[in-house]
Amino acid sequence: MNIELMGQRAKAAAYQLATLTAQEKNQLLMTIADQLTSNAPDILAANQLDVADAVEQGLSPALIDRLTLTVERLSDIANDVRKVCQLSDPIGQVIDGGELDSGLKIERRRVPLGVVAIIYEARPNVTIDVATLCLKTGNAAILRGGKETYRTNSQTVNVIRKALAQHGLPIDAVQAIDDPDRQWVSQLLKLDKYVDMLIPRGGASLHKLCREHSTIPVITGGIGVCHLYIDETMDTEQALDVIVNAKKQRPSACNSLETLLIHRSQLELFLPKFVARMAQEGISLHVDQQLLSHPALKDKGFAQATEASYRDEWLSLDLNIKAVTDLRSAVEHIREYGTQHSDGILTERYQNAQEFVNQVDSAVVYVNASTRFTDGGQFGLGAEVAVSTQKLHARGPMGLEALTTYKWICWGQNTLRS
Repeated sequence: MNIELMGQRAKAAAYQLATLTAQEKNQLLMTIADQLTSNAPDILAANQLDVADAVEQGLSPALIDRLTLTVERLSDIANDVRKVCQLSDPIGQVIDGGELDSGLKIERRRVPLGVVAIIYEARPNVTIDVATLCLKTGNAAILRGGKETYRTNSQTVNVIRKALAQHGLPIDAVQAIDDPDRQWVSQLLKLDKYVDMLIPRGGASLHKLCREHSTIPVITGGIGVCHLYIDETMDTEQALDVIVNAKKQRPSACNSLETLLIHRSQLELFLPKFVARMAQEGISLHVDQQLLSHPALKDKGFAQATEASYRDEWLSLDLNIKAVTDLRSAVEHIREYGTQHSDGILTERYQNAQEFVNQVDSAVVYVNASTRFTDGGQFGLGAEVAVSTQKLHARGPMGLEALTTYKWICWGQNTLRS
């Protein structure tokens, strides 16, 4: 495998992709969606082998859930590709501009980034999501999936490359590093001559590796230690439904709820109903030490929440709970333990909502809603490349516009600077 050659081919392909019309790109994406459907038996068979290996290796249930494809999930992925076709193409969009006193007419126009590299773990849907959004925005992609899903990724990349060939486009617009040896990652991180942006999607160790060793601009995110705060005004019955959805709708997702913060004035009324509902839903509680002695929790065998559990993603049906004295202390906890991903408040007081929104510095802040909406599809962006928790270039779910940059176009009539 020659990583430098992959970069060269990707860059050459990107130049050609940048000239495609929106109609040409949409036709390509529709072919990819149709091929995913027609090749579903092969893709699912490959995925079953990957899942069997994962089970044999003792991977966690959360990780296995992430790497598992079903008929329904693959159908949803194909439909997401079709939905991207319906989205407006940002390439060529004039952001702003005008005419200067000199007579020079200027405009700021959206253009593709060029080549985007993605390193991801145990998420076969990322292969399609990333390739789809990159192709829609005229970018080439270099993909490095985890060894846990190499068979699945190989099948889906082949589908994409066949679709590219069918449309007379360079198949190297989408390439995959399918060798699990980590030396290839090290080489990829230094490929700044050809790669314009790098996005790691995985655990904290992968993000740290990319930040410290990449010579390519890195977009990090996707690690979600997400919180909900129930203030003193919130109706407890309504709060329970939001909490269950945020925790249980898909616990292995990065936007699932990990810690619930409860205003002390709500404890007497809320805790008995909460404990009963969590038991009914199969959610295991990890209780702050100061709260373990509360009558609704005492001597019931609940685990104690720890410093580590407050900082890590559960990605399972486990939930930390902690009592706080006021909104300020809730915000302080989120600032200390959160990852600036998705955090929310459950309240019936507009002033509290505004104060929370202003003080919590997360990519997405919710008022009276589940954190599970932090998703490109739910935000109307189509499939997402990642959820960025940093502040430069992109933040939150990264859709089409996050894969563009811009150039200044200047129109003159033999215009000279005086």
